[in-house]
Amino acid sequence: MPLESTLLARADSCCELCRAGETLAVYAVPPDGDGSAAQSALLCETCRFQIDNPGNEDINHWRCLNDSMWSQEPAVQVLAWRMLTRLRAEGWPQDLLDMLYLDDETLAWARATGEGQSDEEHVEHRDSNGAVLEAGDTVTLIKDLNVKGANFTAKRGTAVRNISLVQDNPEQIEGKVEGQRIVILTQFVKKNG
Repeated sequence: MPLESTLLARADSCCELCRAGETLAVYAVPPDGDGSAAQSALLCETCRFQIDNPGNEDINHWRCLNDSMWSQEPAVQVLAWRMLTRLRAEGWPQDLLDMLYLDDETLAWARATGEGQSDEEHVEHRDSNGAVLEAGDTVTLIKDLNVKGANFTAKRGTAVRNISLVQDNPEQIEGKVEGQRIVILTQFVKKNG
């Protein structure tokens, strides 16, 4: 089934954020929407424009998030979190954010674009060559690393896929090596691609 048909069925032919029924289109949720239904949402033109153009938000339009933030779809949860975060100075969005629960993986995806962070809060993770790392990247270890508590050595050249960023520490990332989730220092990795 084509992506748009899948999303139309999932969303009852309505925008997944505001429930509008016109000008609907597939929206790949940044930073790296892969074109799958799991990483996309069906949105109306109004929602798409306001999401993509910060500073053009109609605050009353986004009261719809009171309902859509409870969606079971991670892509919709991510968009709701980002808009509530962007608008939190208005008061009521902060109240909704306080109620919203996202699992760790979905929250990392929601934060991946830096939405709601001031320049001082934005932490940039860089590999050993200075390349900026993002959640979901694949990196290669450039040194053998003894993994404390797991009794194995992560070998140089090992690819670590789908990394997560440690939000408050630009020198650390997380990833799975030999089935174990470990913290890795960014100075010991090289970004692939």
